[in-house]
Amino acid sequence: MKKRVAIIGVLLSLGFLAFSTYEKPGFKKSDQDPRNIEQKIDSVLALMTLDEKIGQMVQYNGSWDVTGPATGTDNEKKLENLKNGLVGSMLNVTSVEHTRQAQKIVMENSRLKIPLIFGYDVIHGYQTMFPVPLGESASWDLELMEKTARVAGRETAAAGVHWTFAPMMDISRDARWGRIMEGAGEDPYLNSKIAVARIKGFQGNDLSDPKTIAACAKHFAGYGFAEGGRDYNTVNIGIYELNNTILPPFKAAADAGVATFMNSFNEIDGVPATASTYLQRDLLKGKWHWDGFVVSDWGSITELIPHGVAKDKKAAAELAVKAGSDMDMEGGAYESSLKELVEEGKVAEKLIDDAVKRILRVKFRLGLFDDPYKYCDEAFEKSELYSEANQEVALEAGKKSIVLLKNENDILPIKNSIKNIAVIGPLANDKDSPLGNWRAHAVENSAVSVLEGIRNYAPKGVKITYAEGAKLSTGDRSFLNPMTFNKDDKSGFAEAEKLAKQADLVVLVVGEDAFQTGEGRSQTNIGFAGVQDDLIETVQKANKNVVMVLMNGRPMDLSWSSKNIPAIVESWFLGSQHGNAVAEILFGKYNPSGKLPVSFPQNSGMEPLYYNQKSTGRPEGGAQVTYSHYTDSPREALYPFGFGLSFTEFEYGDIELSADSFSEGEKIEASISVKNTGNMVGEETVQLYLHDLVGSITRPNLELKAFEKISLKPGERKVVNFIIDKEMITYFTINKKWEAEAGDFEVMIGGNSVDLKKANFEFK
Repeated sequence: MKKRVAIIGVLLSLGFLAFSTYEKPGFKKSDQDPRNIEQKIDSVLALMTLDEKIGQMVQYNGSWDVTGPATGTDNEKKLENLKNGLVGSMLNVTSVEHTRQAQKIVMENSRLKIPLIFGYDVIHGYQTMFPVPLGESASWDLELMEKTARVAGRETAAAGVHWTFAPMMDISRDARWGRIMEGAGEDPYLNSKIAVARIKGFQGNDLSDPKTIAACAKHFAGYGFAEGGRDYNTVNIGIYELNNTILPPFKAAADAGVATFMNSFNEIDGVPATASTYLQRDLLKGKWHWDGFVVSDWGSITELIPHGVAKDKKAAAELAVKAGSDMDMEGGAYESSLKELVEEGKVAEKLIDDAVKRILRVKFRLGLFDDPYKYCDEAFEKSELYSEANQEVALEAGKKSIVLLKNENDILPIKNSIKNIAVIGPLANDKDSPLGNWRAHAVENSAVSVLEGIRNYAPKGVKITYAEGAKLSTGDRSFLNPMTFNKDDKSGFAEAEKLAKQADLVVLVVGEDAFQTGEGRSQTNIGFAGVQDDLIETVQKANKNVVMVLMNGRPMDLSWSSKNIPAIVESWFLGSQHGNAVAEILFGKYNPSGKLPVSFPQNSGMEPLYYNQKSTGRPEGGAQVTYSHYTDSPREALYPFGFGLSFTEFEYGDIELSADSFSEGEKIEASISVKNTGNMVGEETVQLYLHDLVGSITRPNLELKAFEKISLKPGERKVVNFIIDKEMITYFTINKKWEAEAGDFEVMIGGNSVDLKKANFEFK
């Protein structure tokens, strides 16, 4: 009896018993004092049974209608576990109605009434869709990316969800990998900056604000280096590649206070990431002193069995919990095996306690212990989702993400003399593909198509004609269905050819279906699927005045198009306002400023491809063939990292250094003047790269270390200044630690990774 009274006293002091009476959100300010939160965590933990602790480490998929009966044995068991407080989180439960009902099950039935945390994959928007992450990364606009993440977070919070499984910060060097669309490309520095911007957008300055959500740094680590670009595949890298290339964005995320991490499906050098003590305990929770919790990827704990490192769920649970995986996403390993492992002495209960503390810490920071229904605001849900203000942000993000790859004879922007425009292509009037994959709660066919955008922006008196030309995909299109393509039907070619011949200008919209990129969407061929190659050639023969608008989620093989099409606009999948954003570029309402976050290859056989390669022992061969190259293709990218044209021109001066050397505690300033020599206001991303000429391990020929986006009026000149210090030249050396080595360096500044001004300095 005394124990029961003590428990009730603690519960009252924490406000738990009031939860069952909550009907309306209180939205009171949560006490975010870390010391008080830690005291409360310890108090809650002291009340928990082992079963309840393990329950916090379990995440269920919302596989049934929580507002209705839980039909089926599995769902009935899930419902019973929710009532008994044996579940810590749910994913794919969305909307105020559904999250409220699921939360009520726990709050009105469980002993300790510890609130659930609801998670969802909000990758580039909840209902308002923004450009897919790779596309938006082409903006190189950190303020913009923080803004779009903030809007996505607000819409997510409005739908009753607390937590997104984003941003993805896997370095991606292989365009064959379908999930390249989810990240920020091939460079560690750019990925790091973008990851922090998106985390700030989602989380804001205070996680207890009911208009913010918890972010998740994923996938930890090495997922983007899968062999052959094949999803879920083996990763073989060394300790130096891991630290210098893959880990920097994750370290930046941890330093930025990201609430959660997600481990990855892949193995690294024989150890699956989900079972990696080095990654999760030694590095993330140890050396980096990060205090959030790690969630597995979907079923990745039980996938330790087919990996061949665990014989059954029990062995998988033991490996994962010892390695530092705190929450089991739909794996069933923790709920079935952890208690037995603890009772057998194979897993120390202190490991369970550590995981539960981390999970409770995030829930306290979200303010869920103050009010478990604080995200259940129907009025906010109604006003926020797909609002006019959010559409304005989507349009801004769309046009800033577009990259102008080619503009021969200044065919763009479209001239006033053009009176007849033929819009052709299987994606031209597509209102669904612009939404991209990983589209959360986007409404099907809700995007503005390119055809609609052109009609919206075309000057009065301009005739717009349209022909689909050919269908791209056939069959059912969805996240899980395999893609099928039209490989034979060219019946629409004749109409397309006819309209092309009659037009002053053709806008040819081709590329990929929305579900051609994303999870499980790896390809060996990154060219145009279906009959698009033949359609492109047919249209080009009918009219040489062609603007190709690409819609895609990965770098594509543009070898023929680059030689034969005069203008190429890389539009990615831009989201809800796709067509309007493209039209603003085409008609010169906005001057394109995007820069590629990934290298575009000469052909598919060059993949993986990236700009920051190393010299090798045989970088050049003169007239001989025995050096590092291809005999059937150039080795350089068709369109390099950082590349992007404008409707104006920018002239770079020479680099000026404040000194030609510096030592510990000192720094030097690198300055360069940039002038707009054209006739239109334009934005330019000035990029600084370094080359460590001699290191204790081999070093890349150049590495992005800083950038600044500036706007210049016609004739205007600006001086851009960069600070070079010890931190900028520090890397993971032969000594297996982060340090700066004395020696000579080359600094390079320009508008992309190829066209660069150069200077030299020394670190003593």
